[in-house]
Amino acid sequence: MLVDSHCHLNFEQLSSQLDDVVERAREVGVGHMLTIGTKLREFEAVRAIAERYDDIHCSVGVHPHEAESEGDEVTAAKLIELASHPKVVGIGETGLDYFYEHAPRELQKKSFRLHIEAARETGLPIIVHTRDADADTVKILHEEYEKGPFTGVIHCFSSGWEVAEKSMEIGFYISISGIVTFKPAEELREHVRKIPVGRLLVETDSPYLAPVPKRGKTNEPSFVAHTAAKVAELKELDPDRLAAITTDNFFNLFNKIERNF
Repeated sequence: MLVDSHCHLNFEQLSSQLDDVVERAREVGVGHMLTIGTKLREFEAVRAIAERYDDIHCSVGVHPHEAESEGDEVTAAKLIELASHPKVVGIGETGLDYFYEHAPRELQKKSFRLHIEAARETGLPIIVHTRDADADTVKILHEEYEKGPFTGVIHCFSSGWEVAEKSMEIGFYISISGIVTFKPAEELREHVRKIPVGRLLVETDSPYLAPVPKRGKTNEPSFVAHTAAKVAELKELDPDRLAAITTDNFFNLFNKIERNF
C-alpha cells in the first residue's frame, strides 16, 4: 500500500470529481491520503473532505502565499484550537516562498514561527513549504527547535542539499513529489539517492506537478504510484518494499492517525 502524504482535494480540479478521484487512488493501492490546509477561510471544506472518508485525514494551516491576506487570522492559539479535531493530524502547510513572494518575507517568517509554535504545543508534525528560501528556512527551523522540539516534513522537496541535511538533523522527513520524474531534475534525483530511505515520504501535491508519464494532466492521488516507482528505482529497492517503508514512515510521523493497514 502507498500513502499520498500531500494533496489538495478541496481544489476545484479534484473536488468536482472527488468520489472518482478517491476510488482511482484506492484501485492502485493508495491506502491513505492527507489533504492539506492552505487557508483558514477554506479549512471547513478541507476538514469536511477528511470527515467524509475513512482513509483521508487533513491538516490546518496557512500557505506562505497567504501570509498577508490571512495574517490577522493566524495565531498559534487558533491553529491549536482547530487542530483538536480528530481528523486534523498536521500543522500547515506553512513556510517560506521567495520565488513568487505573494506575501512580504517578514510576514511569511512570522506566520511560519506561529505554525511551529502550534506544532510544538500540539505535538503534531509541521508541513513545510520552502522555495528559494533555503537559508532562512534552515535558520528558523533550528532557532525554533532550540526553544523546544517538534517534528515535521519538508514537503515537495526540491531545495538544496542543506535543507534536507539540516532538517533531518532535527528529525524531519523529506517528501518527494512528481518533480523527481522530470527530465531536468537530476540534482533532485542525486539528493534522493543520498536521503536515508527511513526519512522518505512520497506525495503528489495534486492537482499540480503530475509525474511522468502523466505530465500535462491534472495530478491526482493515484499518480503517487509513478513517483514512488521512480524513488524505488533511485534507491535500488523493489517498489513494494519502497511502498512499505514510506507508508511506515508516514504513520510514524503522523502518529495521531490510527493505522488500519
